[in-house]
Amino acid sequence: MAKKFRLAYTAAAVIPLSVLAAACGSNGNSPSSSGSSTPAASSAKMVGAALPSAPNSAAASVTETGSTLLYPLVSAWAADYQKQFTKVTITTGATGSGTGITDASTGTVNIGASDAYLSASERAANPTLLNIPLAISAQQVNYNVPGLKTGLKLDGKILAQIYSGKITKWNDSQIAALNPGVSLPGTTIVPLRRVDSSGDTFLFTSYLNAQDPSVWTSSDVGTSVSWPSVSGELAEQGNGGMVTGCSTTKGCIAYIGVSYETQTNADHLGQALLQNAAGNFVAPTASTIVAAASGMTSKTPPDETLSMINSPGAQSYPIINYEYAIVNTKQSDGVTAEDIRAFLVWDLTTGQSASKYLDAVNFQPLPAAVVTLSENQIKKIGA
Repeated sequence: MAKKFRLAYTAAAVIPLSVLAAACGSNGNSPSSSGSSTPAASSAKMVGAALPSAPNSAAASVTETGSTLLYPLVSAWAADYQKQFTKVTITTGATGSGTGITDASTGTVNIGASDAYLSASERAANPTLLNIPLAISAQQVNYNVPGLKTGLKLDGKILAQIYSGKITKWNDSQIAALNPGVSLPGTTIVPLRRVDSSGDTFLFTSYLNAQDPSVWTSSDVGTSVSWPSVSGELAEQGNGGMVTGCSTTKGCIAYIGVSYETQTNADHLGQALLQNAAGNFVAPTASTIVAAASGMTSKTPPDETLSMINSPGAQSYPIINYEYAIVNTKQSDGVTAEDIRAFLVWDLTTGQSASKYLDAVNFQPLPAAVVTLSENQIKKIGA
């Protein structure tokens, strides 16, 4: 385990915003993918075709917590949603994907946010849970090495060896082989990893395994893993903690959600070019994320459980994912079920605006076919 442990980011803060799942609210008009009218509170136990265009008129509240990667987008959605539906009361928290999944499964919150889809064991233990994509995101690999600018080439095999303590210096011959002509310092590498149960950890370890399963096995893929002990490594809480930890630690390397790219740039952290399935080295840009997602759209199953790591394509960025809302099909009452459905429909329509919401966090909108799959899942939510 880590030799040093810091809580650089208080991810567990629960902040009243206008967030998720349309907790009740005043009747107003919100875009609807189905165009159906809002049922009255007394008839809100519906399950099936009707997708409400607005939350129920009865006062209620909805709670959400989970992914720190999705949190900036959820916060923006929440603020505008509550402006439109002024009776809506939502509480949100950035507690990590693992907590989001757990809290949704136990009924502690109505909606969990997760970068990771539900595992086979989670689905078996909680057969009424859904994972519903809301947007497409990606993950950066960042570093803080004096004199080493953005654009260092790295691959999954090298990263796996760094995180297992087999590569310890930035001028290691394997790193140098990928970066001819780059002057690499002999600075000690300080790996940063998440201490909380994290979808980002799931994505990062999935990439390591996909690129070289002989170096990083599938048993070490998950939201929480038993990290090899590496001298000097640091454990951080949330994406915010990873940014702070790396910016204050010379020689660091960290995996950080792309929604924090503004912060990583402000702190002058380098951003790696990662090797994709085609053998090319690419950055997480809008075009490379879209390229990766387009190759996976037709492969997305009805339950939308899909790994998008190492997607095919010459210019596909290798670490992308659907950002999921984890929701139980059986809510405590019909009003709450209706409010959750209404908010999620809003996220899939108004909330998909790139210029207003997604660009600010470097996310991409869902393809139309995936929106339809998400709507079909939302229809299963009831009381």
